[in-house]
This record gives sequence, C-alpha cells and structure tokens, in this order.
Amino acid sequence: MRIPTLILVLTVAVICFAASGASYSPASSKPGTLQPNSLCGTNERIIFSCLVKRPARIVSVCASKDLTSESGYLQYRFGLPEKLELEFPKDRTATQEKFHYTHYFRAQFDLTEINFTIDGYEYQVFDDYNGEEKPAISSQGVSVTAPGKTKEVSFVCRARPKADYSDLQAVLPNGQE
Repeated sequence: MRIPTLILVLTVAVICFAASGASYSPASSKPGTLQPNSLCGTNERIIFSCLVKRPARIVSVCASKDLTSESGYLQYRFGLPEKLELEFPKDRTATQEKFHYTHYFRAQFDLTEINFTIDGYEYQVFDDYNGEEKPAISSQGVSVTAPGKTKEVSFVCRARPKADYSDLQAVLPNGQE
C-alpha cells in the first residue's frame, strides 16, 4: 500500500474521531507517568503496546488494574505521549461492551485479536504467529478498515509488543473460538 493512502486513511480516522469530541485524559496524564514505550499510565495494566513502523507512533491497549467483566476499564490509544491522536472509548464506563476479543491457538499457530468500531471504522489490534510457514511468520500491530471499504490499512509493530491477554477471554465478549 502506498504511503499517501495510508496517511489519508489515518488522517480521516483521526478527524472523524476528533469531530466526535474525543480527548485524551488518562488518570495519569502528567508527563513522566507513562510506562516506557507505551501510552499506558504507571497506574494501568498494559494489555498490548508497541511502537509502529510508519508513521512513528505508539499503539496501546490499556486497562485499569481492577479490570473484570463488570468493573474497571479498557482503552485503545494511538499517537505519541505528548500528542495522543486517538483514544477509545472516551468514557471509561462499561468499556468491556465496546471491545471484542478472539483467540485461536493450535500447535505452531496463534492468532489473537481485539476488535472495536469507531464511527464505522473497524479496528483490529492483532498478534499473529504462524510457525507452519518456513520461516515462521510473526506479525503484530493494528489494522483499520474504512466504512464501505474491503482493503485495510495496517500499522505493524517495529518489534515484539509488550502484551498480556491473560484474562481478556473472561472480561470481553466473544471469548475463545
């Protein structure tokens, strides 16, 4: 995919989200209170976080330390510590209903996805491993599909993300496939 198309899709997604009145206001938004290479505060749990290749940004899925199916919150964040471009959802109540989690695992094959939709844009945070291919393929990041489009734009992690999906099956809808 060409870079101009990638930037256009990201720009449209950010503009649409900003038009909905979104802003960044984590519980620990003071400088220096974020965990390294993450948009999650030191008082939060990192579910997924990595630096993406292009554009140079961070993608994070953060949770309150008390996250359960009935309490706490989960949020997706994209941007830089000093300039957050996207946070979803803005309201931290009943966030578990806004995300879907799927995990498929068998020998040499592991697919994990956290999905959500913002104004028709479909987001998929992914962590995939296929050891059946030679060499093995490992890919992590976030994909965005614009409304009415079939082609997605992917922002791939530079390196293996920091990730902990340990209790998402019990917390989010869909569970294990």
